[in-house]
Amino acid sequence: MTGKLPKSAHTDRPWRVHEIAHDFRVEDVWALDTPGGPDDFPRLVAQMGAGDGRLSGAAGVLFKIRWTLGRLLGLDREAERGPTLRDRLPDDLRDSSSPGVGGLPFKPLYLTGDEYAAELANRTMHGVMHLAWVPDGKGGHRGQMAVLVKPNGLFGRAYMAAILPFRYLLVYPTLMRTIARKWRGAQPSTV
Repeated sequence: MTGKLPKSAHTDRPWRVHEIAHDFRVEDVWALDTPGGPDDFPRLVAQMGAGDGRLSGAAGVLFKIRWTLGRLLGLDREAERGPTLRDRLPDDLRDSSSPGVGGLPFKPLYLTGDEYAAELANRTMHGVMHLAWVPDGKGGHRGQMAVLVKPNGLFGRAYMAAILPFRYLLVYPTLMRTIARKWRGAQPSTV
C-alpha cells in the first residue's frame, strides 16, 4: 500500500517522536513506495539525505516561488519562540548521528534503527518530518513519512490552510513519485 494514510498509522505506533513532539499535530501520513527488507531503512535515510531538495514540474515552480517569497517577506527566519526540539531529546537520542535532508532547510534531530526525524522552524510554523520503516503487511517493509506541525499563531494557521490545496494537488504527488523513482533507480545500499 502506498499513498495517504490515516493519522492513526503514525499515532498508534510507539515512535520516539511522540516523546519530543507531543504538542504538535499530525498533519499528514504517507506510505512510501519503497519496498524492501527489514534492514533497508538506512538506504531510505541516505536517499533523503542525498536529495537536492528540488522537485520537478509545477511543484518545483511552487517551491521556488515559496522560497523567494519567504526570503523577501522574512517568513523563513527562525521563529523566536524558545527551545528547538533538539533541546527536548533524551540523552540516548541526542547522541545519535543524523544526516541532513539534502537541499532542504530541515535540521536533523535523531536517527534510530527504524525512525528518523528532522525539524524546520520559521515564522509560520514549527514542523517535523518523521521517516519510519514499517512492515508492509506482505512480509516486507516500506517507508512511511509523517509531517507534524505546530503553527505559529493565527498567521501560521492561516498560512497552513492557504497552502493545503497546493500540498495535496502538486507537492505531495510529485514528492511521492520522486521518492519512488529514486528508490527504484538506486542500487541497494551496503550500509
